[in-house]
Amino acid sequence: MTLTVTSAMIPSQYSSYAIPNDVLINQLDLRKHIEGGYYAETDRQSEVIRSPFADEALRPLATTIYYLLTYDYPDGLFHMNKSATMHVLHQGRVEYTLITPGVNGGPPTVEVKVMGHNIHAGEVLQLHVGSNIWKKSRLLPEDVAQARLDPSKQQHTGCLITEVVFPGFHWEDHQFLTKSTLKALWNVGSPEWKRWVRYVKED
Repeated sequence: MTLTVTSAMIPSQYSSYAIPNDVLINQLDLRKHIEGGYYAETDRQSEVIRSPFADEALRPLATTIYYLLTYDYPDGLFHMNKSATMHVLHQGRVEYTLITPGVNGGPPTVEVKVMGHNIHAGEVLQLHVGSNIWKKSRLLPEDVAQARLDPSKQQHTGCLITEVVFPGFHWEDHQFLTKSTLKALWNVGSPEWKRWVRYVKED
């Protein structure tokens, strides 16, 4: 397994959070997402194209959503989209774990990236996730821990991003990672899969 970590595992001096979570949820009309967190679709292009990632099925040119993780809902579940997704940061910090399946029976590649404003520490403002890559997001544990100690920070602990999916999102192109599929990503007998089992669905 190849593990690449790009993160700043300390509370960031750049982590501005101007708009509290309850205001974001109300003003942006966010709803709970089945992956975890909150979302709202903000654009679905009327022009359609044939998606090379979905057997040439017709899909919108692109779709766009807001996606929010909060102190109360700090974790997302592993899932995969056939289309590519560009993530753009608005405020807060979030950690993404990306698992690219191995080829010819080889082990997967795992990358951990942090979206945040501390670019000096390797945090990124944009994150591109290609087709057929398992991904999950979570608030950084140290940020959640600080908010647990200081409840006044809880409404200002989270991460708001925009996701642009291209070709556009369709539920037929989406799947959740299950325990059996997670285990199968690694060679028989490898315990590596166990570290992520809490973020997948049961079979």
